[in-house]
Amino acid sequence: MKLLVTGGAGYVGSVCAARLDEAGHEVVVLDDLSTGHADAVPSGCRLVTGDVAERAAEVLAEGFDGVLHFAAKSLVAESMSDPALYWHGNVVTTLRLLDAMRERGVPRLVFSSTAAVYGQPDSVPIPEDAPTGPTNTYGATKLAIDQAIGSYASAYGIAATSLRYFNVAGAHDGFGERHTVETHLIPIVLEVARGLRDRVHIAGEDWPTPDGTCVRDYIHVRDLAQAHLLALEKAVPGEHRIYNLGNGTGFSVKQVVDACRSVTGRDIPAETAERRPGDPATLVASSERAQRELGWSPQRREIEDIVRDAWKFVLDRAQ
Repeated sequence: MKLLVTGGAGYVGSVCAARLDEAGHEVVVLDDLSTGHADAVPSGCRLVTGDVAERAAEVLAEGFDGVLHFAAKSLVAESMSDPALYWHGNVVTTLRLLDAMRERGVPRLVFSSTAAVYGQPDSVPIPEDAPTGPTNTYGATKLAIDQAIGSYASAYGIAATSLRYFNVAGAHDGFGERHTVETHLIPIVLEVARGLRDRVHIAGEDWPTPDGTCVRDYIHVRDLAQAHLLALEKAVPGEHRIYNLGNGTGFSVKQVVDACRSVTGRDIPAETAERRPGDPATLVASSERAQRELGWSPQRREIEDIVRDAWKFVLDRAQ
């Protein structure tokens, strides 16, 4: 298939582009490089530099079999301080992409959604039919996009899938995580291991969890990419399917820090900080629907394996 990957110069987008290329698909990446990196685009993929909202129709005029849409603003704190950036950058951009797909007759869409649409969950593991109630603008924009995609799929026959994932980590074949503003736990802890930060700040040690620190579901980025390939294959015209993707096992902040110490062999100082407002104690996905309908299951479940791949990526880039 000929596929357009928006945001394919970013972390998850680049790994998915690499896996699509490895699978024999023709891949074109559309990215404005505002947070992505040109050298993160796999060599077998063609990069078109530009804004998705402005250039999608032009690029899709070439003729495509599907779109994988990763391009988005994704910093929670920024979404609260500058919501206009997120409503325009995420929602308006996606509406223009959907219109371009409809005009050009592109039949398939896989959308990078998020577990943030659920907000504070009533129970865990979280199934797809759990009540949605995002607690930040970022999550609200993703939920609005999911709803728009559902309408477009029903009315215009697009075969659409939204993949709601939790904490993505790890690396694949030289493609990994490198954000200008880093907010994710594992890369932050590895920066401490490299001496780029003094210590890890643990946001509360009095949560109702086994060790008192927050528990999160970590999914290896290669497993996540595999779900996107399966979603493309299983998509049904006129249907919008939603799947949660996660490891199914939660790891606490302390467990992640300990795993980083074990993998790196380095001392990683940590200290307790204040809780962050709005943080749930535990977020773990139920991926039963994805396993049942897509035939997907995570292959790299152990937190040490996820950290090991992330650490190798960090060390390789430091050479």
